[in-house]
Amino acid sequence: MERLMQYVWQHRLWNPAGMSTVDGRAVRIIDPGLLNTGAGPDFFNAKVSIGGEMWVGNVEIHYRASDWRRHGHDNDPAYDSVILHVVDRDDMPVRRHDGQIIPQMRMPCAPEFSRHCSDLMGASAAGLPCASEIAAMPGVYLTDWVTTLGYERLYRKSDHLADLARRLKGDWEEIAYITLARAMGFGVNNDTFERLAMSLPLKFLRKHGDSPLSVEALLFGQAGLLDGAPEKDPYVDRLVNEYRFLSHKFGLRPLSPGAWKLGRMRPWNFPHRRVATLAEIVARCGRIMSSLLAIDSEEKASSFFNFGLSGYWGRHYRFGAPSPHIEKAVSASSARLLMINAVVPLLHAYATSRGDDCLRDRAVEMLQQLKPESNTIVTMFTAAGIPCRDAFTSQALIQLRREYCERRKCLYCRIGHRMLSARAYRPE
Repeated sequence: MERLMQYVWQHRLWNPAGMSTVDGRAVRIIDPGLLNTGAGPDFFNAKVSIGGEMWVGNVEIHYRASDWRRHGHDNDPAYDSVILHVVDRDDMPVRRHDGQIIPQMRMPCAPEFSRHCSDLMGASAAGLPCASEIAAMPGVYLTDWVTTLGYERLYRKSDHLADLARRLKGDWEEIAYITLARAMGFGVNNDTFERLAMSLPLKFLRKHGDSPLSVEALLFGQAGLLDGAPEKDPYVDRLVNEYRFLSHKFGLRPLSPGAWKLGRMRPWNFPHRRVATLAEIVARCGRIMSSLLAIDSEEKASSFFNFGLSGYWGRHYRFGAPSPHIEKAVSASSARLLMINAVVPLLHAYATSRGDDCLRDRAVEMLQQLKPESNTIVTMFTAAGIPCRDAFTSQALIQLRREYCERRKCLYCRIGHRMLSARAYRPE
């Protein structure tokens, strides 16, 4: 309840008519202040007129006035700066630690507002409780929110790469290798692929870049995928022997094979195929970052990833499981996903580090030119009335679902805010 009261106070959703302290002094809110998410009063630097006298200071919000004493604020000098105590239940007066009474105002909750919040934020994570109201919202309102979310997701990815750049001292080749490896997980094995790349530096692979077998042995061995591979397979035997030598040379410890997810997965998405694809890219691509930055269209992405795997992986999806000839290592739709999840974030992060606005704008334009992703999240929102015509929008919808819906942050979502603002607090 306090969280809802803070929300109403922050967004000025109260009814200004008839606001007064419990002792009858008129209250007018000039500035609600800044929300404090740390220790101390809930809002800093508020400006409030109480009985015609201007007060500047902090505001504390509680459901019951007695929570002031229960939380120990009456003995805490940090709360001496509170100029107004806002409550739903006025069950006692409150004082500063020196005994001074603090002005107190009731801001009761309309029952339907609290109930609607509970229904919205307490619904099953599998559904979309606001779906019935999304279609009725003005298109310009939804467009503005989707644009904000698209940039929010892109900058979040870019900030992650900026942190990685600081850790790796600006080695963008290594960053590109790790980013591409992570994207090869295609959602299911992203984290495991990233751990694989982090545990096997690109410089080790480059030392043996002239030997495809060595590159494959390093990646498969470090991934832990050689454990349990079928015996008496000549190709597997060569990989095992090569990795045994190279892991000793570089002091490597493989990942656990149990880190990989294989359940309910189509054969071409098996991690074995994706590791083989990554090995092929490392072996054939001199400078990964330069090659990825040269991709500025879906056609170039398809061209870059348009190669087949020869030898063993041209006819296997995993060790010991022969299959018909596999024409392409990466399909056109997968190449598009790699562009969305690796190329564009790399381009944006690199441009940001260089202060290159033109390059940064190009990253956004690439997302706007790409077809949208096809997944359950996009389908859910399009069915609710949010059109999705490009990858920038599909990324925005993923951000909305992951960071707001699933975290039940409806109070911080513009859709949720618009729905709830009409049911806000009203004085009795």
